[in-house]
Amino acid sequence: MSNKLGLPEKNIELQRNTWKTNQLNSTLKSEQATSIVSANPDDLDDLDDIKEGELVENQDTFWAIVSLSAALLAVSLAAIFIRLSEREIGPNATVFNRLWIATVVFAVWNGVGAARRRMSDPEPEVRSNYTLSDFLLLTAVGVVSSASLGFWAWSLTQTNVANSTVLRNLTPLFTTLGGWLLLGRRFDNRFLVGMVVALAGAIAIGVEDLQTAGDHLTGDITALLSAMFYAGNLLIAEHLRTKFPATTILMWRCFIGSILILPLVVLAGDRVFPYSWQGWLAVIALAVVCQAFGQGLLIHSLGRLSSGFVALFLLLEPVITAIIAWVLFSEKLTFLNWLAFSVVLGGIYFAKSSGSAEKQSSKKEK
Repeated sequence: MSNKLGLPEKNIELQRNTWKTNQLNSTLKSEQATSIVSANPDDLDDLDDIKEGELVENQDTFWAIVSLSAALLAVSLAAIFIRLSEREIGPNATVFNRLWIATVVFAVWNGVGAARRRMSDPEPEVRSNYTLSDFLLLTAVGVVSSASLGFWAWSLTQTNVANSTVLRNLTPLFTTLGGWLLLGRRFDNRFLVGMVVALAGAIAIGVEDLQTAGDHLTGDITALLSAMFYAGNLLIAEHLRTKFPATTILMWRCFIGSILILPLVVLAGDRVFPYSWQGWLAVIALAVVCQAFGQGLLIHSLGRLSSGFVALFLLLEPVITAIIAWVLFSEKLTFLNWLAFSVVLGGIYFAKSSGSAEKQSSKKEK
């Protein structure tokens, strides 16, 4: 018939092939649409669960940083309270009163929490037993934390605040090295660069008042030891957070620390307790605000954030302290100070954007 119409046979065959191709493409598209609509509901549920899990993780990280920020504000007041306390009692007595008062606070907190759980849930709560390793680690965190507090308080009597602050700000360096050497942690380049930048800014904050005279050598060494012991405290506390809540860790830490410090106070013949209401107010504020509230939120944040990032974030402590002194006591802040503050913030932000800021463990923390 094609010949009768005068159409070439090849054109008719080409049209047939084109029509078949279009029909095949339409069939394939309809099958793909059908497969999407009729996908397995379980697969879609898994996808929703993944998205929901990511959202929860982001929220947990956000609230951990909020807790850490509140802790930073609280512990930034420690230097002021320590100075007020040491007008009446020595550094060891200051640490002792700080720890035993905080022990009472945490004991009451844990007791009230246990009573509320019993009232809300009549069934007895099954709690994990303490192992020998748990006892050793809880004791160790009390020892190293008390040593850090004692060395820092002593350094403030042997050197100026700038030297003590600058040297104690090396804590992130020791925390990172300890995590790498002892725990096999790995830190990416972004985190390390952020740490170096933040450390440079923290050192620049007190560089104008930094003194290198030989008569400050003892105080400088004790401040450096305080940084090393505080790094050990963060590493041990981060490990303990996989099993215990922050209040339990801190109650043990403060209780053991107070027992260790008391003999030193007695043997040195120092006054144990303040003699005025101003002195008592200083040590109570030091215990409640800095130790219970500040350190409590700090240890709580270790359930989500790595000890290296927490130590790095605490470099903002001298920044907050300097701003408080600027507001309350009209102390002068130079352009170099503000520039150093910006450098610290930039370094912390850079480190936070790395994967090393959060804990690598996938375990659910308490």
